[in-house]
Amino acid sequence: MAVTITTPLSEEAVKALRAGDHVRISGVLYQARDAAHRRLAALVENGEPLPFDLRGAIIYYVGPSPARPGQVIGSAGPTTSGRMDAYTPQLLACGLRGMIGKGARSQAVKDALREHTAVYLAATGGAGALLATHVVAHEVIAYAELGAEAVARLQVSEFPAVVVNDCHGGDLYEQGRARYECAR
Repeated sequence: MAVTITTPLSEEAVKALRAGDHVRISGVLYQARDAAHRRLAALVENGEPLPFDLRGAIIYYVGPSPARPGQVIGSAGPTTSGRMDAYTPQLLACGLRGMIGKGARSQAVKDALREHTAVYLAATGGAGALLATHVVAHEVIAYAELGAEAVARLQVSEFPAVVVNDCHGGDLYEQGRARYECAR
C-alpha cells in the first residue's frame, strides 16, 4: 500500500517515511538537473534569491523529452542522482525536503538527509512515458536556455516513487543487499 504525500513536505511527513515505503506524490515537484544545480548552488553561495522556494520542496532529477501535441510533457524518467551529490547538502541546508532520481547517493548526501530531515526517493528508470502521465502541468520557471535541463514547475497527481534513503539513516539499497546476503 502506498503512502500519500502532498507537497510542500512538512518535517513531520518526512519523519513518518521509512526506506522501502511506496509513495504517491501530489502537488508540485521542481525539475532540475546538473546545469541547473550548478546555477542554484552559485546563487546560494552568493546570497542571491533562488527562482523558487526550496522550503518543503521536492526536486525531480529529470530532463523530459519534448511534449507531443496534446501532451503536457514528453517522456519524464529520472536521471542518475549521483551527479547532483556535490550540490545536494547545500540545497538541503536551505530547506529542500526531498529529491527524486535513480541510483545510490553519497555518504555526504545521506548524512545531510539525516541532519536536515529530508528524504531521497527513486522513480522507476525506463518508465518515463508512464511517469509523464502523472504530470498534469509543466511550466519552465528558470534557465529556459538550458532546454531539457531548465528549472520547471511540475504539477503532479499520484506520482509513484519509493523511499530509498530516509531521515533516520535507512537505505533501501543496503537493506536489499543485506537480505540477499542472508538468503545466500
